[in-house]
Amino acid sequence: MLEMTRDTFEELVAEALDQIPPELTRVMDNVAVFVEDEPPADDPELLGLYEGTPLTERGEWYAGVLPDRISIYMGPTLRHCETRDDVVHEVAVTVVHEIAHHFGIDDERLHELGWG
Repeated sequence: MLEMTRDTFEELVAEALDQIPPELTRVMDNVAVFVEDEPPADDPELLGLYEGTPLTERGEWYAGVLPDRISIYMGPTLRHCETRDDVVHEVAVTVVHEIAHHFGIDDERLHELGWG
């Protein structure tokens, strides 16, 4: 397994977030991004997870709710990658993938677009 400190991994997630175009980050709403060590036990290879209500499904009822949550999982990412460059790439893909879910894009469409 590739070795990397949590601080370094968090910096890579922050850098990936900084690469999201401003026109998209301006419309992201009520969402928080977290780095977690490991995913839920029932899916140990999961690299990221979006939990919440996508922007496309929000309606008049959507008020006063907790923020959506994007989790990026350090453990499986480091186990999946062989080099630091692999980690940089995988983190960027995972961040884009989970943010796309926030915008209502499903896994099938993400795979079609090459962000699977």
